[in-house]
Amino acid sequence: MQKKINGLYVTAKGKPENQSIVFVHGFPYDHTMWNFQIEELSKKYYCVSYDVRGLGKSYVGDGQYTMEAFVWDLFSVIEGMKLEKPVLCGLSMGGYISLRAVEVDQNRFKALILCDTRSQADDNEGKLKRALAINQINTEGLAAFAEPFVTNCFWNQTVKKKAGLFNEVLRNSLKHNPVGVKGGLIAMLSRTDTTKALKKFKLPTLVLVGKHDALTPPEVMQKMAKKIKKSDFFVVPKAGHMAPLENPDFVNTKIIKFLEKLEG
Repeated sequence: MQKKINGLYVTAKGKPENQSIVFVHGFPYDHTMWNFQIEELSKKYYCVSYDVRGLGKSYVGDGQYTMEAFVWDLFSVIEGMKLEKPVLCGLSMGGYISLRAVEVDQNRFKALILCDTRSQADDNEGKLKRALAINQINTEGLAAFAEPFVTNCFWNQTVKKKAGLFNEVLRNSLKHNPVGVKGGLIAMLSRTDTTKALKKFKLPTLVLVGKHDALTPPEVMQKMAKKIKKSDFFVVPKAGHMAPLENPDFVNTKIIKFLEKLEG
């Protein structure tokens, strides 16, 4: 099932009466990065995914996005799909959105899954990198930014051994409207730090990180996980920053076990 909610392209697979899971993708990707998870989990769960504003098939507009607007978009999807207490699953930028959404109103959710992300806001160096990326897109085009960025998201062995998968993801990333990609950079640059809120999280939380993640290394995510009371932490072997794509069998197994534990 596909529909538009608040300008967002939303897809759903599975039976609506089952426990719902909302998947929020990373940057600069789209909802298809969760295909391996949705294919397996939709057998027992109602899997909802969507393209974040500015990316994929969602509304682009003027590209003047904020992280708060991304959170409001997430809430609009939950309301528009009439989801009751969904499990929230986010990777990288999707994790930023998820962390802030839980900080705003954790009562909306049943549980949280965080993949290859961090709670810290950009420091000055990070903000400057985002600004340089926007300037690079303006002056050199989207490909000049996206190709090295996407490559760095994957473990180098994934790029070599799963070239078809990597190339498909890269091709999809190059299809985005540059205005939307720049808007995503602005939103990430604008995000607040959610680290202090972690100790207030009451939701059962699964934290997953690729062993070879160069952007959010395992030690960074383990520190974050330790701040969340009800958290389980796992390092995903043979994976970089895109763990759900690079090692889907391992990630799916951990998610299924986590969800089964929720059911008691």
